[in-house]
Amino acid sequence: MAEKQQPFSAEIDALRTLRDELRVQLNLAGKEAREVFDSAEKAWAKLEGRLKLVERESRKEAEGVGEAARALAKEIRNAYRRVRELI
Repeated sequence: MAEKQQPFSAEIDALRTLRDELRVQLNLAGKEAREVFDSAEKAWAKLEGRLKLVERESRKEAEGVGEAARALAKEIRNAYRRVRELI
């Protein structure tokens, strides 16, 4: 399980960095970019909640929750890429 968490942890760190960069750039962005980012922020809050749940759940139960979190992280990454294109 530790091997699976390590790459996922790196993915979360990369998303966190991209999120911070985009927040700075959004001060100059248009309305559409802001709306996409706001939607991604809602998904980010959901992801953080799921990650906390993964920490509390047993190893077997965490695998299913972890997969859902990975899918959500992918959705957020795609939204952030779209924001970057709009900026």
